[in-house]
Amino acid sequence: MRAYILIPLLLILSACSSETPTPVVSPGDPAPDMGWELHGNDTGEQRFSTLDLINRGNVDALGLAWFFDIKTPRGVEATPLVVDGVMYVSGSWSVVYALNATNGELLWEYDPRVDRAWLAKTCCDAVNRGVAYDNGKVFVGTIDGRLVALNADSGAVAWEVITIDQNKPYSITGAPRIVGDKVVIGNGGAELGVRGYVSAYAAADGALVWRFYTVPGNPEDGFENATMEMAAKTWTGQWWEWGGGGTVWDSMVFDAELDLLYIGVGNGSPWNHTMRSPQGGDNLFLTSIVALRPDTGEYVWHYQTTPGETWDFTATQHIILADLEIAGEQRQVLMQAPKNGFFYVLDRRTGELISAQPYTEVNWASHIDLKTGRPVETENARLFDGKNVSLPSNAGGHNWNPMSYNPQTGLVYIPTMQLPSTFLQPTEAKDSLPGQGYWNVGFDRVAMAPPMGVDVADAIDSTVRGQLVAWDPVRQEPRWASELGRAGIGGILSTGGGLVFAGENGAKGEPGVIVARDAKTGEILWSHGVQTVAHAPPVTYSIDGEQYVAIAVGLGGGAVAEGGIIVHHWGVQTIPRVMVFKLNGRQQLPALPEIDRRWKKPPAVTGDKQQIARGQAMYERHCTYCHGAGLNTGGITPDLRRSGAAIHEVWQQIVIDGVLASAGMVSFRDFISPEDAEAIRQYVLLDANRVYAAQEAQKAGSD
Repeated sequence: MRAYILIPLLLILSACSSETPTPVVSPGDPAPDMGWELHGNDTGEQRFSTLDLINRGNVDALGLAWFFDIKTPRGVEATPLVVDGVMYVSGSWSVVYALNATNGELLWEYDPRVDRAWLAKTCCDAVNRGVAYDNGKVFVGTIDGRLVALNADSGAVAWEVITIDQNKPYSITGAPRIVGDKVVIGNGGAELGVRGYVSAYAAADGALVWRFYTVPGNPEDGFENATMEMAAKTWTGQWWEWGGGGTVWDSMVFDAELDLLYIGVGNGSPWNHTMRSPQGGDNLFLTSIVALRPDTGEYVWHYQTTPGETWDFTATQHIILADLEIAGEQRQVLMQAPKNGFFYVLDRRTGELISAQPYTEVNWASHIDLKTGRPVETENARLFDGKNVSLPSNAGGHNWNPMSYNPQTGLVYIPTMQLPSTFLQPTEAKDSLPGQGYWNVGFDRVAMAPPMGVDVADAIDSTVRGQLVAWDPVRQEPRWASELGRAGIGGILSTGGGLVFAGENGAKGEPGVIVARDAKTGEILWSHGVQTVAHAPPVTYSIDGEQYVAIAVGLGGGAVAEGGIIVHHWGVQTIPRVMVFKLNGRQQLPALPEIDRRWKKPPAVTGDKQQIARGQAMYERHCTYCHGAGLNTGGITPDLRRSGAAIHEVWQQIVIDGVLASAGMVSFRDFISPEDAEAIRQYVLLDANRVYAAQEAQKAGSD
């Protein structure tokens, strides 16, 4: 077994010492007006800007120029666009804001008015990763599956189409992409049981041009094309009853020169390979990069990163296009660091694998066989006994947070994670059947929760780690890596000023920061608090000779929904906003509001051990995705242990009758009996009383 462990910051880099340093530009030198008009800034989605007015020599003078408070208090993951001096940015619930990019003045706001009950059909919060712009229109995908074209000047709706079957648990969190005269959009929902696809609509009027399904449907219904018939040969059993998965929920890149559209395909539905395809099979096109003809959606080639995917190892992570000199030959390449922990370089003309090496710690595969292109799995890779540790976990070695390629340094900057996890084969018959809950991943989720009554805060900080890695894609090795610290490094921006910008987490109990590092060495040159968490990638632009750096911030997303156990003890508030910096900025953020974190005495526990154990199992099966594993909520959804007596009095009405559906808490009547709802309540009360007692004991000791 080969496990690659990233080098620490203290061992970095001597190889770049002879390179010409980036010139220091004084604040008075003019910079060209330059926006950020595409999701990744350029057509290759490199997330690199040539702007250098802000650089290594003066970045310490960077200060806050303005900020804008986003109105919807959930996660923020958007890449702002800046076109002709106007910033277009989305918040949670797919709300779009148009702002004056020099001062933050609100020009217009569009709210698609999504039914909050849609949250139950959504993986990982009501986030939105941004909009697209083309020819005077702003395009946004809404969480309830609509694609909306807005007039860029006024925010008025130009056209709107429904891209999904709204009776099924589809959602849209990703940003649309402009592909010639078309707008392309994917969707999410693999964890909830859907069949993935990507669609292209005419930018002028919203007419559907083509649709490409990523996994085959029921063979008895016939196949849409020969490609789906081919893919079906890699599946077994009755996968269509589970949905199949393969949603294209984020990464898409258009290569106009080669006339190819590359899409990154997600995980299986369910995750567990033995459930959806019991006799094995690669299950195309799950966890694959697929090249399509942009005018027709016709299949051209594919490369599958994880055949027979079973760990939620999506290939929907950021795809970057670049031209690299490899072995003395100029190659047109595609680069990706998907969840499975390996960094891939492919020939983007043909899909040929050029190289692949682990960019983080990996134990499920020893290496990628360059002849077959397939991973060589380790002996215990698919041992799901609740004890065997998988690295990466379903959270991935790199998740949705975009990386950046700097052609000046030749490095890709990757926000990475080391998060161990265990999987457990179903222990109840219902978990081996589709449609047994809003989420049904085909594993027993109890194995992913901490032991009952155990405070895991210190253990989490020592085992769930993250770092920024400067990766050489030609040599397939790290050039430098930041110190291994708390998980949660946000998306990346690199610039011609020799800088790398990213959101990073603060110390325990402290809010996050946005950091500027030296692109060649990783040295921190500047940081600024954001009062919350910065998951999204920064952007930069210039107007009237002044360069700005902007970032949308706000605690939320999968890190605080399904991953609540990771962030529960951080003590960070949501505070969604846009923050924009410039040299010598003097704006100040308002003081953080005070939060009373004391626990009130909960009602007494009346259930027995058997009932409470049942409650824990049912909680982890149905509630953990929003309220956090082991009752460790991330802060967006309520901490059930803090539920007052009034909530406990109407517990059945909430869980069974759905009286809070308008707030996102829908009825679980179809999956949970009233007896099981009461068992969950007793489990909640047990831990609530445990924490309250610990608080009171600590208070008594301090007195």
